Amino acid sequence: MRIRMVAVLLALITLDARAKDAPAYEKGVLIQMESSSCGYSEKDGKTVAGQIFGTDGQHKNTKQVLCQEYVLQADRIIYRITPKDDKHPVLLPVGETAQFRIHKDKLLLRVPEADGKEREYLVLSMTPRSDVNAANRPANRGGTQ
Repeated sequence: MRIRMVAVLLALITLDARAKDAPAYEKGVLIQMESSSCGYSEKDGKTVAGQIFGTDGQHKNTKQVLCQEYVLQADRIIYRITPKDDKHPVLLPVGETAQFRIHKDKLLLRVPEADGKEREYLVLSMTPRSDVNAANRPANRGGTQ
């Protein structure tokens, strides 16, 4: 009786494991990376001791912060994406094939040639590829235009 129970439990665990398929990825090519302005970083010259003794000036060090924007070309759509994690962005290899999937409101991307980790990106824009649309258009066959 115990052997049958163990066999049934193992069968249920196996079925449950098969039900959780790996996510389906689309393929694309990272064709471009640009740096765009995404704000400013300010660091003031105030210290605790300077505030107590009144010796701190009002000097602020301001730097422009640049964010990475990538162009990902898929079969039918060109995506413009930016990393969701602004503090620790990973530099992606341009010209390499990437695998991606869209889950909820973000694009999950991984580059197998790099480290293969899946990272979150925000989609800034989506543009249909004009070269694919022209190739898929049906030919005008009625003699009328």
